[in-house]
This record gives sequence, C-alpha cells and structure tokens, in this order.
Amino acid sequence: MRNILSSIFVAGSMVVASSALSAQTLQLAHNAAEGNPKWEASELFAQLVEETTGGEIKVDVGGNAQYGDDMEALTQMRMGTLALSANSQGATSSVVPQFSVLGLPFLFDSLPEAWRVMDGEVGDELKALAENNGLVLLALWDNGIRHVSNSVKPIETPEDLRGMQIRTPPDEMTVDIFEALGANPTPMNFSELYIALQQGVVDGQENPLMNIYSSKLHEVQDYISMTGHKYESTPILMSKMVWDSLSPEHQGAIQEAALEAGEFNRQASLAADEELKGRMIEAGIEFNDVDTAPFIEATSSVYDAWREQYPDLVDMVINAVQNDAR
Repeated sequence: MRNILSSIFVAGSMVVASSALSAQTLQLAHNAAEGNPKWEASELFAQLVEETTGGEIKVDVGGNAQYGDDMEALTQMRMGTLALSANSQGATSSVVPQFSVLGLPFLFDSLPEAWRVMDGEVGDELKALAENNGLVLLALWDNGIRHVSNSVKPIETPEDLRGMQIRTPPDEMTVDIFEALGANPTPMNFSELYIALQQGVVDGQENPLMNIYSSKLHEVQDYISMTGHKYESTPILMSKMVWDSLSPEHQGAIQEAALEAGEFNRQASLAADEELKGRMIEAGIEFNDVDTAPFIEATSSVYDAWREQYPDLVDMVINAVQNDAR
C-alpha cells in the first residue's frame, strides 16, 4: 500500500510539474510611453493572449524601452532571447529595408487608406520578407502620419527647414526625405529624444501627435507644423525561433490577439489627432498648416531613388494606393 501511495504521489507531482512547465511567459518590448495607443494596445494584446490560451501563455509587456530599444529588441528576437516587439517601422527597416517603402513621402492621405494598403498584398510581401530574416510579422499596427515640431520657427515652406537639425528615426527613408528638404537629419533613438530637444542637441523632430504628446515632447518644443510628410506603421514582430517552438493552437491565439489589439490601436490612433492638438494648443504650442505642394515637389527625387532599389515593391505600393482611390 505504501508503494502504491508513493507511486500516486510521484505521478501527481509529475502532473503538477508538467502543468507548471506548460505555462509560458513571453516578453514583449516597445518604446512607447503610457497613454500612447501602442502602450494600450500592447496591454490589450497581453490580456487577449492569456485569455485565449487559458493562462498557458502570458505576455510580460515592457514599455518605455524597459527590455531595450527597438534596435536591441530586433537583435534579441533574431537570436531567440526575446519573444515579441511592438517595434517601429524605421528600426525594422534596418533588418528588412523594404519596410521603409511604406514611408514614401506624402504617400497616404489618411490613416484608413494606409491600413487598406497594408492589409493587402503589400502586407503579405512584407510578412514574407520578415520571415526570411528570422521574424514573424503578426500584424501592422499604426504609428500615424508624421509632422514636424521644432523650437525655432513655424515650418511653412521647405526653405524653412534648410540647415535645421531634425532628429529622425534610424531610417533611411526619413533621412532621405529631410535631406531632400534641405534639413540636417540626425538619426537618434526615441528614448534619447526628449533630452536632446531639451538640451538643444537638435532643433526639432518629426512624429505623429500621439507620440509627441504621450512622450511630452511638446514641453520642449514651441511649434508644430502639420506637414503630414510620411506615414509609419508599428510592425508587431515575433522571434521566428520562439514562434516555431509553439503549438499551432498557441500560434493561432497569438496571431488573432495581435490582429484584435491592432484594430484597437488603429482606432485609438485615428481618434488621437484632434483631441491632442487641442490639448497642446492649450499648453501653448503654436500649430500651423502647410501647403504641401512645394514639399511634394522637393521630395520627388526620393521616389526615384527608392524605385531604383526596390522597383517591384514601390510600384506595388503606389498601384495599391491608386486602386484604393478609385
């Protein structure tokens, strides 16, 4: 009897241990501040994954670059030491350069237009390219249409940017745009930006209003010019090593959670602009609209340069935009 009880105890212990081992925690890195749609959608994603897997998989979200900045996250995911990242289009393009094509100057007139293009064959192409580089593209969340802020003067024409030090992401497309406009682009990690603006290391920067507001950049800037010069997505990426280690059921749950949280993210981004513009005006920021025609003309060479590098993808994106407008 004692041997039977001992066997039952050991078997029971093995079941408990097996159950404990089957619960898995995946870390998700992002660089956004609390209140940003990326932050909120990442928290929702974690909640959805835990619910749909019955607690077998949990997601530990590290915002504000807690688990490293975007570039570090990409390196860790490709090594398999980090599971997930709500990354940036600029940083992702350092691994998969074709992601930059979504940021061609003045490509999209609205956020819904960008989403429709990304959710078609363009997104499928980027997904395949990401997988070839050790990354699984779960979804393309939104990171807004971008505008210029600075502490010198309102930007009304391209000439107003001439010689101005503008922080950009580490992204060739954005650098090309601001060089074409006559500025001095200064690539810099987002986590370093507030201090750089505060100390005058750079004169200005470019971001959607939701990023400017949630990271309090308006506290160290005087002017925001509504240039709308480019769009950026938020690629939700997963380490292919980690992805391949999961069951098909868990893969499906993570994929669906990324898409559902992405819809929340997109709608929050869409609602942000008017609300946040009013708040920043109350805080003393001077806004101005711009006539985009001379900016579009000044950046036409950017299309030529990128078409030389990626002719098929550039044409695919442009054709998708044109078809969407019909």
